[in-house]
Amino acid sequence: MNRNHNHKVPRATDRSTVFTAREQSGLLDFVMHALDGISRNKAKGILTKGGVTVDGQVQTHHEFRVLPGNVVTISRHPQPLAERTPHFDIVYEDPYLVVVDKAPGVLSMGVGAGSLNMKSLLDRHFAETRQRCTAHVVHRLDCRTSGLMVYAKNTEVQQQFTNDWRGIVTDRRYVAVVDGVMEHDEGRVESWLKDTPNMKVVSSRVDNGGKRAITTWRVLERAQEHTLIELKLFTGRKNQIRVHMADIGHPVTGDGKYGRQTKPGSRHCLHAIKLEFTHPVTGQQLHFETPIPDHFLRCLT
Repeated sequence: MNRNHNHKVPRATDRSTVFTAREQSGLLDFVMHALDGISRNKAKGILTKGGVTVDGQVQTHHEFRVLPGNVVTISRHPQPLAERTPHFDIVYEDPYLVVVDKAPGVLSMGVGAGSLNMKSLLDRHFAETRQRCTAHVVHRLDCRTSGLMVYAKNTEVQQQFTNDWRGIVTDRRYVAVVDGVMEHDEGRVESWLKDTPNMKVVSSRVDNGGKRAITTWRVLERAQEHTLIELKLFTGRKNQIRVHMADIGHPVTGDGKYGRQTKPGSRHCLHAIKLEFTHPVTGQQLHFETPIPDHFLRCLT
């Protein structure tokens, strides 16, 4: 893409310039070309500080897709964002939904007054960026699990996900560090999972009145006392991965509920690393992937 493919709109202030995109590109590339080929690091700095909006919404993710007709405002010297949060990163955002990378220790939605949860954090983000919407939960991650989640910005999009989750979501994967050295390179776990009154999920190889659950896994790396694995869910049951790994004798490292917790208050090593789905409104195929957390790699040394 070159600058001639984008229409520049003059502004009264020299702090920002408005462009109308004429072709599709990643946001980082758009900024670099729009500002006369500035360096990659300078363009990243502008994005990180909240200096770019697309159709009036702040976008910070480098790979956000700029589409023809989008109005992109770029400030060369942006003020720092009013508030930076250690609790999540926005990976993708458009008028219909938002994809976040959630930190461990954050609930998917509120439980009681004052709880630290993604819905409240996103509602605050929407208010600060002057968006007239609220976050609607599409799926959940355990509090101590990190990684990719999608939230809808209205009930219609939420219902589309809910009514056709398997049709919309084409791939969802996790990485985990588990206790012990796994003998086989890959495997499959299938059982019925059932909630109990003590808030713990029990597993049975025969139908126990619960819900059928299927998990596949493959080894990425073996260490002296732990194994790094990738997992794929064919069903999305409560605590599914944690219970299934405990079933085969390799509980998720740090999971005190189904295995053994190494340190009080420590996180368990489970991360939603990959998410792919068909956009329920635009039909675009979206793919997101985050790095393996450093904490997991330290467990392997």
